[in-house]
Amino acid sequence: MIGGPVGTAVLVIDVQRALVEPPHDVVDADGLVTRLGRLLDRARSAGVLVIHVQDDGDADPSIERGTPGWELVLPVPDGDVVVAKTGDDAFDGTGLHALLTSRGVDTVVVVGIQSEMCVLATARTAQSRGFEVVLPRGGHTTYDVPADPPEVPAVPAAHVARVVEWALGDQVRLPEIDKLDWARDR
Repeated sequence: MIGGPVGTAVLVIDVQRALVEPPHDVVDADGLVTRLGRLLDRARSAGVLVIHVQDDGDADPSIERGTPGWELVLPVPDGDVVVAKTGDDAFDGTGLHALLTSRGVDTVVVVGIQSEMCVLATARTAQSRGFEVVLPRGGHTTYDVPADPPEVPAVPAAHVARVVEWALGDQVRLPEIDKLDWARDR
């Protein structure tokens, strides 16, 4: 069970063309976009605030502002908010914290791309600032980590995502993405 729609926001991290389209697409990009689309439809129907966090690409030319790779993949209808960031953490140097507190948000549902980088950094900061964090399984992904021969084997993206969930500790909730439903959880 998650908080009611009034006190909850969904943070959609870096779901941008350069990260979900070849040649640099994350593992299960199409599946992630489909699942997130369903989640956001349910969230909006319940009156949950949806915030798209968009990497402005200071460190990565493939997502440089104004390029096709920088564009958000999921629709941003009226009522959704877009927050631009330049680093991994969506709170760092942005107005995200002020936006959340001004809207009475105490619970954030963190989804998107890359599990071990921007998703983790944002979830950790949310925890440290007193927000309840929900990290839906199936709601975030990353790249397979390549092997570093001869000693270190490759790590599949699904394992990386699970390690992120584990690293966040007992305070984070980990429901399956398709079971997260505010209408049912009120």
